[in-house]
Parts: sequence; structure tokens; C-alpha cells
Amino acid sequence: MDGVNTVILLLILALICLFLALSSRGKGHLPPGPKPLPFLGNLLQLRSQDMLTSLTKLSKEYGSMYTVHLGPKPVVVLSGYQTVKEALVDQGEEFSGRGDYPVFFNFTKGNGIVFSNGERWKALRRFSIQILRNFGMGKRSIEERILEEGSFLMAELRKTEGEPFDPKFVLSRSVSNIICSVLFGSRFDYDDERLLAIIRLINDNFQIMSSPWGELYNLFPNLLDWIPGPHRRLFQNFGHVKDIIAVSVRDHQASFDPNSPRDFIDCFLTKMAQEKQDPLSHFHLDTLLMTTHNLLFGGTETVGTTLRHSFLVLMKYPEIQNRIQEEIDRVVGRTRLPSLEDRAAMHYTDAVIHEVQRFADVIPMNLPHRVIRDTAFRGFLLPKGTDVITLLNTVHYDPSQFRTPQKFNPEHFLDANQTFKKNPAFMPFSAGRRVCLGESLARMELFLYLAAILQSFTLQPLEAPENIDLTPLSSGLGNLPRPFQMCLRAR
Repeated sequence: MDGVNTVILLLILALICLFLALSSRGKGHLPPGPKPLPFLGNLLQLRSQDMLTSLTKLSKEYGSMYTVHLGPKPVVVLSGYQTVKEALVDQGEEFSGRGDYPVFFNFTKGNGIVFSNGERWKALRRFSIQILRNFGMGKRSIEERILEEGSFLMAELRKTEGEPFDPKFVLSRSVSNIICSVLFGSRFDYDDERLLAIIRLINDNFQIMSSPWGELYNLFPNLLDWIPGPHRRLFQNFGHVKDIIAVSVRDHQASFDPNSPRDFIDCFLTKMAQEKQDPLSHFHLDTLLMTTHNLLFGGTETVGTTLRHSFLVLMKYPEIQNRIQEEIDRVVGRTRLPSLEDRAAMHYTDAVIHEVQRFADVIPMNLPHRVIRDTAFRGFLLPKGTDVITLLNTVHYDPSQFRTPQKFNPEHFLDANQTFKKNPAFMPFSAGRRVCLGESLARMELFLYLAAILQSFTLQPLEAPENIDLTPLSSGLGNLPRPFQMCLRAR
């Protein structure tokens, strides 16, 4: 009897596999890739602990466009500048959907500005862009907020008095305060329990999502929901941050004046009130919580991580640090803080900042995209709903776009006259319709912070510069720099 049951089970499995194979025909023409196994797909060919490396290696074998199966689900992978640019920029509307990303989706449920799709995403994006601009994004008023926050950061750095310290936490508090001032209407004191909790929870989640546990969860979410491990903290942390935001929203509701909005939350509450009779409105309390959460997460972690990468690079290459300081002394001097107007005359500093972003490649796999309709692309037909992974690391390390992609080289962003030059293959904030909303803010923060710090201090490592390791500690959602301590010597 057991033998009969086994045969029946095998027949059922074979029929399911045949059904899946037949049902996929006629729905599109996906690019070739490694041959998948039933149910498992290509999971045995992908190193779950280093998905980025596995996908990058496959691109060398199958070209700049291929298909992998994550379980039974096909996912198209794009690599190299030309292919990624054609998708995200040239056919940006078709590739404007957001693909599955379980570590976020199982919390947001497809809500919020980053992980929503369709009309909800369009409505939230239009609204958020307008409100962020109203509160100074990319304008002089936000520069004043950054400079004010930078003064608090500099005071904290001076307290180190040349002693070794880990810059991670102090940078995170300062950077997070800028987006907090836009969202909540005011900055937090550096010892405020709410700010400390936000930093701790977001840092912990970014580290888990960039670890093998985060990658495993994205591959096997239903299985890992039942397995103990650090990934179990992800949704607890997400929930705690959401609770902090919810308390602030309740405080806003108690004191809010629709005729005088103080911040992003007030503007969202006003929109909710305006559309409360519209059954099709996308502006609800949970959408407000998730959108605020998305902006807070993005505005806190990526800039702080990039600054830590910058510190490592400048300590490893002191000649680069010296040249930036010479440019600061020549253009700005020592009697005033650097401003955004100075950036136009600080070509080398600007080039170094761009090269740090390229070389560090903080979000190397981008967030997944999805085609929103049947899409012809490079001789293939991607059916509506196909998820797409764009390997930004292969864009930033594309030898056709960067002369020495494996080396840190500011010359990638300088012309023969040592004048700053843009490079279209520079995509640290993604590209196209899903480009990061906070790009202009992040660019301003990186320049103003780094210029102010190097105006006052020289960064000194605790080991020989040649021994500093620039390879990431882990590469999942983000490329995390290795932990380090440093000293600041007053200039």
C-alpha cells in the first residue's frame, strides 16, 4: 500500500509540474537562464547567504538579461548600465511597479509610498513630492535645517576630544533628526528616548535585512515564520517604530490646524479630512503610518551608512582627504561653514562624494521592480506582473562606464580639466519612476556634513591605512561597512 501511495504522490507532483509548465506558455517569452527544478526553482544554484554574488555571477554566464526561478516564481534579472537604463529610464512607465520583497511587504501589506502599486502609489507619490517640496526639499530652507543639525553634530564630535569612538550612532542620530524635522515638525534632543529608539530599531532592521537571515527570509518567508532567529525581530522592530509614529500622529490630531500645517503629518491629516467621504480615497490612517515609516527608514539609514563608508575611504587614502581639505580651505576658508553654493566650486570634493556612493553601492540590488503591463523588452515579452531585479552593483562597476571600476578613483567624476562631470551610470538612488524621493535631501546632507567635518577635523584611523578593509561586512538589502573606531584631530 505504501508503494501505491508513493506512486500516486509522484504522479500528482508530475501533473502539477506539467500544469505549471503548460500554464506559463503563451503568457510571455522570458529570457533564458539556469534550468529550474520543480518547486525549488533555482534556489539550489543560488547562495542564499550571498544572493548578490550569485546573481552577479549568473549574469556573466547568461548575459545582461536572464530569468531565475525563486521557487516556482520566475524573476527577470537585469545587469549592466545599458540594460538597466533601458528598463528603468527608457521604459520607466512599464517597469514602474514594485515587486515582492517579503521582509517589507509582510509588514506594509503593500501600503505606504515605497511598497504600494497602481493608483495608490501614484496618488501617494504625487502628494508626497508636493509636500516635501513645500517643506523645503531641494531648497534653501532645508539647507538651513541641515546646517542647524550639522552644528549639533559638530558639538558632539568635539566632545570626543581626540579619543577613539565609533561614529555610527552619532551620525545616525544627526541624519535621522533632519527627516524627523520634516515629518514631525521638530528635531529631537540627542538623548530623547524616542529618537534613540528609532535609531536602534532602524539600525537593527537594516543590519538584519542585509544579513543572510534577511535574504533567507525573502526566499522562504512562510518557512522562516516558524523558525527562530534574528529575523523574528524584524516585524517586532517595525511594529515598535510604527507605534512611535502613531503616538506622534495622535498628538498632531489633538492640536492640528488644517489652515496652518506644521509638517508632513499635518498635511496628510488635512488630505484625509478632505477625502473622508470618498470611498476610493487612498489617504487613511494606516497609509499615513506606513508612508511616514517608509520616509523615516529611508531618510535615516542610507545617508548615515554612506558617511561611514566615506570615513573609511578617507582614512585609507589620506592623500584624498588632504586634497579635499585643501579645496575647502581655498573655497570656503575656516571662518564660516560650507554651504551648497560652494559645491559648484568644489569639484574634487563633489567627485569624491559621488565616487564613495558608486564604490560603496549602499543598495546594490535595488528594491525589486515589476512590469505593470505585458512589456516587450530586448526581444522578449515580459507578462504583466513579472518581477524584475536590477543589479545596481553591475551598473556602478560596469567597465564600459568607469575606467577602473574595481578601484576607488574620484577621476571617474572629473574631466581632463579636473572639473566635476556627471556620469549617467551613477544610480545610487535608483532611476526612473521609482527613484528615491529623498535623493535631493541625501545629496545635500552628504556634501554639507562631509565638508563641515573635514573643515574642522582630520580623520585618523586606529590602524595603518593600508590595513583598512573597504569590503562590506554583509551585502543583502544594503552593503554595510565593517565596524570601526576612529579619532578626530582638530585642524
